[in-house]
Amino acid sequence: MPRLSEVIAALDALWPAGLAESWDAVGTVCGDPEAEVSRVLFAVDPVQEIADEAVRLGAQLLVTHHPLYLRGTTTVSASTFKGRVVHDLIRHDVALHVAHTNADRADPGVSDALAGALDLRVVRPLVPDPADRDGRRGLGRICELDHPLTLAELAERAAKRLPATAQGIRVAGDPDALIRTVAVSGGSGDSLFDDVRAAGVDAFLTADLRHHPASEAREHTPLALLDAAHWATEWPWCELAAAQLDEISDRNGWGLRVHVSKTVTDPWTAHAASTTTDTSGAPN
Repeated sequence: MPRLSEVIAALDALWPAGLAESWDAVGTVCGDPEAEVSRVLFAVDPVQEIADEAVRLGAQLLVTHHPLYLRGTTTVSASTFKGRVVHDLIRHDVALHVAHTNADRADPGVSDALAGALDLRVVRPLVPDPADRDGRRGLGRICELDHPLTLAELAERAAKRLPATAQGIRVAGDPDALIRTVAVSGGSGDSLFDDVRAAGVDAFLTADLRHHPASEAREHTPLALLDAAHWATEWPWCELAAAQLDEISDRNGWGLRVHVSKTVTDPWTAHAASTTTDTSGAPN
């Protein structure tokens, strides 16, 4: 069995910390570098439910996309929910490692996994990493469809291919408009509208679109928008990352057992559709 330090070194080669945004908090949160690792769990969120799952599974390493402490802390007291996660992981000898914006920018990365889940062909990064001479790393991806779909058909594909959430897929645009090119970005993407417009794509699929940026984007161009749940757009990366570690384990003869959590940690749990038939405007 490999030591934790060996597995972390392999993960750091996949998602170098130097690719992370300056504000991000990536890397190993807790864990003994000399501890042996036989089982690994991948998940999006380092919440208590996922920590409990890692313990039940008997994992020695939990790898999450989202950081546990993004803005730092002065305490890991078990009286706080994040402190409780740390205490439970350490008590059961489970290390925690985070790959966030470094996994977003990697090749392949979070948006490659999202494109793959939607059966889109990746053409290039949406925001290329200037340090990458091959032009493959960066934020988001510009993609092409094998054959044009209407916006409604693309939204239906996204709803079927991405993990089910209470939100589903919100759509802005003419449902009959033909879509040939799509920009995708796992996680919150409305800071990328300028890059999406510059790319000249027909549609943009991402998460966490806010009213004003979305409204302004629609006023600028006929760009169609597809807004999925944040967790759902990033979960496909867990499967990609697990497959990458499986391949490394096989190559090194480690015999790791690598798992992907199917637990839905999207914070929204229900959706009530509007039922009014009055289209005259806002209620009085």
